[in-house]
Amino acid sequence: MAEDDTEHPPTEHPPTGEADAAEAQAPEAPGTPGPPDGRRRRRRRWLIVTAGVLAFLLVGCGTLLWIAYRKLDGNIRTDSTTDQLLARLEAERPSRTAGARGAENLLLIGSDDRTGANATYGAAGGQRSDTTILLHLAADRRHATAVSIPRDVMVSVPACEKPDGSRSRPVLTQFNAAFETGGPACSIRTVEQLSGIRIDHYVIVDFAGFKRMVDAVDGVEVCVPQPIHDKDAKLDLPAGRQTLRGEQALGYVRARETLGDGSDTQRMGRQQQFLAALIRKVQSQDVLLNPTKLWPVLDAATSSVRADGGLSSLGALYDLTQDLRGIPSSDVTFLTAPRRPYRFDSDRDEFVQPQTTQLFAALRDDRPVEVRAPGASPSAAPVGVGPSAAGSPAASPSAAAGPAGAASGAASGAASGVGSGAAGASPSPGAGTPPSFEGRTADVDACAVH
Repeated sequence: MAEDDTEHPPTEHPPTGEADAAEAQAPEAPGTPGPPDGRRRRRRRWLIVTAGVLAFLLVGCGTLLWIAYRKLDGNIRTDSTTDQLLARLEAERPSRTAGARGAENLLLIGSDDRTGANATYGAAGGQRSDTTILLHLAADRRHATAVSIPRDVMVSVPACEKPDGSRSRPVLTQFNAAFETGGPACSIRTVEQLSGIRIDHYVIVDFAGFKRMVDAVDGVEVCVPQPIHDKDAKLDLPAGRQTLRGEQALGYVRARETLGDGSDTQRMGRQQQFLAALIRKVQSQDVLLNPTKLWPVLDAATSSVRADGGLSSLGALYDLTQDLRGIPSSDVTFLTAPRRPYRFDSDRDEFVQPQTTQLFAALRDDRPVEVRAPGASPSAAPVGVGPSAAGSPAASPSAAAGPAGAASGAASGAASGVGSGAAGASPSPGAGTPPSFEGRTADVDACAVH
């Protein structure tokens, strides 16, 4: 092939600096990507790092929350034995009345078990229910009523299955013997038989568990009307406002012989005041909304209780807590089932009728209960009443009619007969007047009334 003799002019290349300037000023062709932008790269890198950190934190927090949930949920002990015993006796248990659908009834049992961590409080032996409270949550969750059942009140305890598998005989005895005979199942059946109220859930707390829960809220303030010096209860307190923790709090709610008239009735009053003060503290300090305060409370509470299968999960306890948190303290009522000294033994109690029947009938039908200050005349204005009290039908002896009422009347009547005028109960009310009982609401400061 012949060489191309055509002469081409030499290609001139501008200096490097001029080329860069020309390239920078030259317009980009359509569709041609521009050069990398340093700021855009830095922004993209920052977004990637931020997303990675957030993802790490979310995964880490989620893992921690899951571990915490599993830990708290695993703290709760389920009493499956009691669940099984109650399931076998389902046909003998009362059913819920039509007017109480949505309401819940819990039995809170304070056990005086002396084994394990509780051995320091005395010799090991049969345990009894040192404290028993029937807690009624209204269907609308606007009010709650807590009724203390005297431990020494004479009741008809039904036949119960014992821990060794044998079966006890029905007997007229003091109430706290039911727990010793057949455990929580026997206590529940006894309460259901004397009241006609279906128990939905139960919670058992022992001495050590009670102390842990009080310490978790950094103590509870109470009012001590006079100095207390009780060696058995390990109490040495001056008069006035006192913040009680752990051992002192336990001694305060358990002390009996050296305080007041030494009666179990006054001790139940102190227990109710303590619980009311606990509720006020939890609500006033927003414990349930503050994670740093809530964690120790949840940890102590879940590790301190034994409950039925329906309540022995963190989710179930959370739902219950939310229900209680939404009730104003002025609508949380505490009282003791009307009682008086047992006619055949002054060291024992008996229920007063018809007031006891009226009280249980009101709770069974989800009607509010009025309470008046302890020692006040029955005609005195009530210190607390549920929001729907106005216009509610009166609770009368006939209100206990039907299977549940018959059980209530028969059981309580067997122990106490029919009578009135005992401390803690007003005379039988007239038509259209709800019965009132000695008691208190959770918003009442005990120190303010001394």
